[in-house]
Amino acid sequence: MEIIFVLVVISLLVALVFLFAFIWAVRSGQYEDDYSPSVRILFDDDQQPNNQKEKSNPKSTRSNEARDVLLRQ
Repeated sequence: MEIIFVLVVISLLVALVFLFAFIWAVRSGQYEDDYSPSVRILFDDDQQPNNQKEKSNPKSTRSNEARDVLLRQ
């Protein structure tokens, strides 16, 4: 029976730690921008030098066209 009280106290302490971590994350702005991460995957991060842009592969051209279509909507 005593172990139940110990486990309840430990579980409450763990819950409080998670509550404080959540409050800290909200106050520090971790949840402010909920739109950008969902569209970030649509953009290419690869920056090619000017001399290699002429040799771009068709796959990246298609992804650029898809991005342009999505941005126009």
